[in-house]
Amino acid sequence: MALARAIRLVVGIVVGIIVLAVILRVVGANPGNVIVSDIHDAGASLVGPFDNVFSVSGPKLNMALNWGLAALVYAVVGGFIASFAARGAAAAYSRRAGAWRRSRPVA
Repeated sequence: MALARAIRLVVGIVVGIIVLAVILRVVGANPGNVIVSDIHDAGASLVGPFDNVFSVSGPKLNMALNWGLAALVYAVVGGFIASFAARGAAAAYSRRAGAWRRSRPVA
């Protein structure tokens, strides 16, 4: 269960960085600001494979669609991975608990 929580935490941070970078770009935050620049650079490194999937007019809309797709894919795939990790942990726990119950002598 802890592994699933850790996966969800990492996925949430990744999606948060991407969404925050898109919001900062759409509202026109100063790209010369160090914090804005660092968030944008971190987001750009995370969405590399999803860059220019859509080609629409307007750089802000283009970025919002492509980076939004990346955030959505990260969230869905990360959610599936976390749910599989949680199921695996629950199955391993129930197997151990079941083995313990069966190994006790019956009176």
